[in-house]
Amino acid sequence: MHPHLHTKDNVACEEVMNALEECHARGFMWKAIGMCNNAKKDLVHCLRQERVKSQSFNRNNVQEKKDVIRQMWKEIDENS
Repeated sequence: MHPHLHTKDNVACEEVMNALEECHARGFMWKAIGMCNNAKKDLVHCLRQERVKSQSFNRNNVQEKKDVIRQMWKEIDENS
């Protein structure tokens, strides 16, 4: 696996990543005949779910920060 996938952000997918690594360790022919396709599909699905969660979290944080900034500008405009 790529080292950047083994981070604290992808802890939920660690088991699936390890399963894919074990499958790949069985050798080239095992991979070549498609025996690892299901493990790879599961990993892609898991990583996508984690990315969607992260995007949602980030989107909510940005909205809160924008609200704070709007309130500050409103106060500045009222006081000037």
